[in-house]
Amino acid sequence: MKAWQLNKGAASLEDLHLIERDAPVAGAGEVLIRVRACSLNYRDQLIVQGHYFGGTIDRDITPLSDGVGEVVAVGEGVTRFRPGDRVAGTFFQGWRAGPPNPAPGPALGAPPARGMLAEYVALPEYGVVPIADSLSFEQAATLPCAGVTVWHALMEGPRTVGPGRSVLVLGTGGVSLLALQIAKAAGARVIVTSSSDAKLERVKALGADATINYREIPEWGAEAARLAGGGVDHVVEVGGAGTLAQSMAAVGFGGEVALIGVLTRAGETGPHALMLKGASLRGIFVGSAQMAIDLNRAIDVNGIKPAVDRTFTFDQARDAYRYQASPDLFGKVVIALP
Repeated sequence: MKAWQLNKGAASLEDLHLIERDAPVAGAGEVLIRVRACSLNYRDQLIVQGHYFGGTIDRDITPLSDGVGEVVAVGEGVTRFRPGDRVAGTFFQGWRAGPPNPAPGPALGAPPARGMLAEYVALPEYGVVPIADSLSFEQAATLPCAGVTVWHALMEGPRTVGPGRSVLVLGTGGVSLLALQIAKAAGARVIVTSSSDAKLERVKALGADATINYREIPEWGAEAARLAGGGVDHVVEVGGAGTLAQSMAAVGFGGEVALIGVLTRAGETGPHALMLKGASLRGIFVGSAQMAIDLNRAIDVNGIKPAVDRTFTFDQARDAYRYQASPDLFGKVVIALP
């Protein structure tokens, strides 16, 4: 079979190679998946560059956490799946349900876990979930990391999103657009930021209630608070240290900033702005298999269609990485397999 391999010590896309190797088999308790689509996340760029947790990878790996496909074989003892089922791998292979815990298991696409950018992948039965019936493989491939992250941030906290609540979404990447779509399906009012007026027009078509060009309005946190009637209930914070101060300015009394991203590393991160408002900062690192199942049910019920920006062929994986890192990105980048 064909698979993409990221070499030990990788520091750039030059270390990513398409190789031929034997297809895996389904061992006891495992399912063998014919992969039909994968998607990219910002994490995948960091791994290629050698900047992910722990630095450069210490072994050759198959990259990408997000992949979906069809079960083609099951190993001894498997009862939850059968050949023909449409499934996705879960980001954390050992986090089945419940709140964050100290032992979620390995995360796909980084050592010591397997990765999804191959024609066939074998995964443990409990590291796999059914995908939404209403989605194509390409659409479903956008959800294992970004979609579950958003579900965790908006629907699993102490106060979930719903009618009468407000949500601030930063930018127009994969996590942010899924946050917009899920929040709107839940009945919330959504504000979106971007430096591009053209992208802001596109998010209006996806249902955004208000938009802010942060280059034109540098104090966009205060503007978001004003647009929300005094403060935002939920901030989906994907920027990191460079945007956190503005997100804390935006959040309202009793509100929550869901800390997801690390796109920027320098900035004011002191939490005192939250104190007088009784607001909170909650760290989000993807989620459990049960969260993925709940997300997919909500996708089917509400008819949500994830925003796929561009789809590349398997042989064009390097081009997919380059486009995902470009300023043109709007939503998710997908790699489709025949």
